[in-house]
Amino acid sequence: MSRKPSVGIIFLTVFIDLVGFGIVVPLVQVYSRHLEASWLEIGIILAAFSAMQFVFSPIWGRLSDRIGRRPVLLLSTAGATIAYALFAFGSGLESHRAALGMILASRIFAGICGGNIGVAQAYIADISVPAERSKRMGLIGMAFGLGFIFGPVIGGLSLAHLGDTGPGWIACSLCAVNFVLACWRLGESRQPGSEQAAKRPHIKQALHTLRQPQIGLLVVTFFLATFCFSCFESTLALLISANFHLDILKDPKAASTVVYLYAFCGIIGAGVQGGAIGKLVKRLGEPKLIAASLLLTGLSMAPLPFITGKDPLSWAALFHARGLPWLTLLLVLAVISVGSSLTRPPLFGMLSMLTPADEQGETIGVAQSAGSLARIIGPIFAATVFGSHPAWPFLTCAVVAILTGLLVLKKLDAKTSASP
Repeated sequence: MSRKPSVGIIFLTVFIDLVGFGIVVPLVQVYSRHLEASWLEIGIILAAFSAMQFVFSPIWGRLSDRIGRRPVLLLSTAGATIAYALFAFGSGLESHRAALGMILASRIFAGICGGNIGVAQAYIADISVPAERSKRMGLIGMAFGLGFIFGPVIGGLSLAHLGDTGPGWIACSLCAVNFVLACWRLGESRQPGSEQAAKRPHIKQALHTLRQPQIGLLVVTFFLATFCFSCFESTLALLISANFHLDILKDPKAASTVVYLYAFCGIIGAGVQGGAIGKLVKRLGEPKLIAASLLLTGLSMAPLPFITGKDPLSWAALFHARGLPWLTLLLVLAVISVGSSLTRPPLFGMLSMLTPADEQGETIGVAQSAGSLARIIGPIFAATVFGSHPAWPFLTCAVVAILTGLLVLKKLDAKTSASP
């Protein structure tokens, strides 16, 4: 059948893939603690996916520039299907060490095949005029946010009704359906005969990208923003458990509460990226919007570890004095979600506008690799430091986000304004 490039199809492809991702990721830290992993081991398991993405994202991006986006997207989707099957199998093993080993292997394999997001962004850049790129990049972010709305909810329900292996098998099944759908409907965006960039080794390509001042600053900004968010998402469940006295290892309701908080963050983020990005870019421009998002994230992350309570979460309690800590928590999480969701779309929209058409995949791949490096360092740092003092990861990230926002406001906006 004839397949045409489509924003709608690429959105659906990324959304289904991210639902599978959203099912598993919030549960990794819970499973790891249940399997008696150390704080360092939890950090390593959380970082394994990103470690492989750090190596392979530029490779998949370069490959998509040469053979097309479609085959790389199909390969990554097929790989995700196998990875979640390994996760499901490992979740059911009786030996704690064997289970941890299998879960680690599943995250490594998923990272190797995880070229979806960077290539999807290159796909969007292929079929969008420059003025529409930031807005359309927001659709990728919206798919990410929606994945963390439906994913954690599905993960919580499947854990409650299907047991420990349920979330993995559900994620595996969704990715298998996604692969079939993409084979059937996903068209190629990279046109035959398009110019190709000069071939460069992995390290030289990264250096070539980083030596371009504005592009290099955007990549560094994405690294720092991703570091902050990965620290937040990798320790949020642990912080809520400690500050609100929830036993997420033994109490299913407590675990569900944490999962639903992730979904709440996803709802806020998806709403912002799906509806507000285009208007905000027109009003502020990409540099100021990126800076504002980082400042908002930093200022809201600082008070997060100091919100504590003793009563269980319920909607009725929110309207009474004893529910004030939960209401405060929801408000702070909402602001963090707004801030973090406003960074990626204008950043990648600007990145694609500054990049030649024949290097879209490679440049975005380098940026995604920087983000993956942040997701390696972030969880290890956050999980290790959290064990010493729960507030330190959040306070550190607050300072980093605020300083990065001020740097972007000073450097990137000035250079952009001075550009012809």
